[in-house]
Amino acid sequence: MHDRHTRRFGLGTATCLVMGNIIGGGIFLLPASVAPFGTVSLVAFGVLTVGAIALALVFGRLAERHPDTGGPYVYAREAFGDFAGFLSAWSYWTMTWVSNAALAVAAVGYVHVLFPGHDSKGTDLLVALVALWLPALSNFAGTRYVGAVQLVSTVLKFVPLLFIAVVGLFFFDPDKLGSFHEGGGSAIGGMSAAAAILLYSYVGVESAAMSAGEVRDPERNVGRATVLGTIGAAVVYLLGTVSVFGTVAHDKLVDSKAPFSDAVNAMFGGQWGGTVIAVAAVISIVGALNGWTLMSAQSPYAAAKDGLFPAAFLKKQRGVPTFGVLAASVLATALTVINYLIGAGGVFEILVLITTFSATVPYLLAAGAQIYFLLTGRRDQVRPARFARDMVLAVVAFGFTFWLVAGAGYAAIYQGVLFLFAGILVYAWMAARRTVRGRAAGEDQAVTPPSTTSSAPTVNAASSDDR
Repeated sequence: MHDRHTRRFGLGTATCLVMGNIIGGGIFLLPASVAPFGTVSLVAFGVLTVGAIALALVFGRLAERHPDTGGPYVYAREAFGDFAGFLSAWSYWTMTWVSNAALAVAAVGYVHVLFPGHDSKGTDLLVALVALWLPALSNFAGTRYVGAVQLVSTVLKFVPLLFIAVVGLFFFDPDKLGSFHEGGGSAIGGMSAAAAILLYSYVGVESAAMSAGEVRDPERNVGRATVLGTIGAAVVYLLGTVSVFGTVAHDKLVDSKAPFSDAVNAMFGGQWGGTVIAVAAVISIVGALNGWTLMSAQSPYAAAKDGLFPAAFLKKQRGVPTFGVLAASVLATALTVINYLIGAGGVFEILVLITTFSATVPYLLAAGAQIYFLLTGRRDQVRPARFARDMVLAVVAFGFTFWLVAGAGYAAIYQGVLFLFAGILVYAWMAARRTVRGRAAGEDQAVTPPSTTSSAPTVNAASSDDR
């Protein structure tokens, strides 16, 4: 029976899922974050965009081969076995719910702009929890509502950002750009430093592949949605950053707390830009939380089907793994409460560092899986041109992801590896349970062969009758 609350994502909704998850709240501070390095940061952004598109194309190819919910987990397990698949699922899952807590905290800052004077810890916590649980309720309502919220929120944040990005080009003043490379050292060093900040701008490129089981015609639409969503996000990122660089004086931009607001005020005058951007930021964050809440449930759901995560994660209603949504929302809530009430800012920062590294593990394994599939497939049945193209894309995607790992920094890698290895305990527990159950099932299915004495009379009787 068709559930009216369940609807598979079409190309448009899947594209919005990718774009909405990539563009969260970070874009609104991005130009100011890279301004200290000069316009060389735009070159870094361009290079990163090429790597992100290569990764998007790789996910599209992998989805053609394995159009199943779970995306990177499915590819890693198919190529390298259960343990690699588990590491991918574990890393991705932890990244999503910690990131959700960080997004909720970020939303509070923009709400302060809209409603100043309400900055008590209790009020801030309430706002953060509302930001977490409204998207969770949307997910509980079913994929139909998840898709609708994602579509509306993406349009509402994409249109004003694109408007500012395009209109800003007409107000572009080269004298406001500053020098190509600011600070000491070489331009290459400046580009690398800027890239380290920009590296995670494209996290979320895998969103359509992660939800492939909920996408109509996934072999065709997942790849298209991934590439279109990534390119759409790149257009907003690059044009928006260029416009802000060209409308806000460099010395002011370096210290700006709201670069897009300053750009709006510079273009049209007045001080209303802050309100416009704050509204867009809140919509952007809520939309991102809507998509990431769904992502937080998809990877453990896929792993649970293979016995690598607890069976509770298999619970699914209206097209959404509801237990996964609940678990991720509760964990994100606990982390948010710790941040506000206990004041353990150090703990919160460590966990955010962990997600910085954790996001790269599924990407690295997915790119490696594509290389493995290409090298072990029937190369004699594939056109050399396509094989060469896919291999180049896979190698570029792997290099891009490896750059992500290097750019995470020593602290993030150290903390992330420790947390990644902690998951081995979970894997050992689940693997042991599966082995014991398999052994018990094998014993139950064992059949005792018939004895010679019991079969003899039957044979003799048959022989007597035949005679």
